[in-house]
Amino acid sequence: MSDNLLTNPVVTDRVREAMAISLRGCEELLPREDWLRKLARSEATGQPLRIKLGLDPTAPDIHIGHTVVLNKMRQLQDLGHTVIFLIGDFTTLIGDPSGRNSTRPPLTAEQIKVNAETYKAQAFKVLDPAKTELRYNSEWSDALGARGMIQLAAKYTVARMMERNDFHERFHAGTSISVHEFLYPLMQGYDSVALKSDIELGGTDQKFNLLMGRHLQQEYGQEPQCILTMPLLEGLDGVEKMSKSKNNYIGITEDANTMFAKVLSISDELMWRWYTLLSFKSMADIDALRAEVAAGRNPKDAKVMLAKEITARFHSAAAADAAEADFITRSKGGVPDDIPEVALTGAPLGIGALLKAAGLAASSSEGNRLIDGGGVRVDSSVVSDKGLKLPAGTYVVQVGKRKFARVTLA
Repeated sequence: MSDNLLTNPVVTDRVREAMAISLRGCEELLPREDWLRKLARSEATGQPLRIKLGLDPTAPDIHIGHTVVLNKMRQLQDLGHTVIFLIGDFTTLIGDPSGRNSTRPPLTAEQIKVNAETYKAQAFKVLDPAKTELRYNSEWSDALGARGMIQLAAKYTVARMMERNDFHERFHAGTSISVHEFLYPLMQGYDSVALKSDIELGGTDQKFNLLMGRHLQQEYGQEPQCILTMPLLEGLDGVEKMSKSKNNYIGITEDANTMFAKVLSISDELMWRWYTLLSFKSMADIDALRAEVAAGRNPKDAKVMLAKEITARFHSAAAADAAEADFITRSKGGVPDDIPEVALTGAPLGIGALLKAAGLAASSSEGNRLIDGGGVRVDSSVVSDKGLKLPAGTYVVQVGKRKFARVTLA
């Protein structure tokens, strides 16, 4: 193959399609011309590109907001490229300062090991494990040693490091910055050198770190990677980014019924953004569905499709079908077939204490608040009296739309 074909390969329809898939839903792709050239060269030579995503196992589980970038990885994986899922077991020991206004305490090695195993299992609900290169950055970071770390640190200036927003703001606010925090972007960037990545993916908050990888590859004489950032997914409220602390999230290990119902709870407007970032349907199919809704089709039909797709991804198609049936039963005021059976003693028992004992409320006082909100039913009748005491017998107790228990009280 000629050198000219390698440096200026032909942009075919397949390359244009790959570019469109790369750009779908992304925030930035830099430099776009370089990525187009890489895609075209890969098409011409048959050599797959190396697609890198690094995640630090800082928590034991992830929510679907974290899967936005994993979805992009899967899309590129399905094009035939080599996907590298990098677990940052070494960088987690440092602690990523991105977007933080204070120093974050690093996790212990044991915590990192446990979290890493969970991350791996959860990531493979999106990525094809048979086609994924799984790596840990301790492989090369531990071997770097003190001498190598000093040599690496010499390849970037303090002035450039202080251009980073979080460091800049903390410095001018008089908030402490530990020297080890400067090592984080350097070590993440060095991962790209070790892996010879062609492109690195991350959230918008990772842009500085991703550009560091590009800079260090040039310093080490490699062709610099491109960077692709994905937006942060809005949570169930449609306003704040998805977060456990804001309780607007869907955990990917949540049961199928809860996952399905939560997706159906989002607004019609947010649904289309979720389709772009979370669905594996083509944009042509999504646009066609959106046109149908604009022409008068019930938007709930589209939302049910999205809920079933997401639920099936993290459970199964059968579980998604069952979750849909369960939701229909509940929305009609019916009682699901498989509700928990609870046996209690102490009749007559106050409704608040019963809710707590049956596991339907965290405390009697929370049970009373639920009653005030009209969210408690006994045998399909709304409970309005917090002083209600139930005599011995069997009752179907419901809290909200999704919590049920068949309580036998003696």
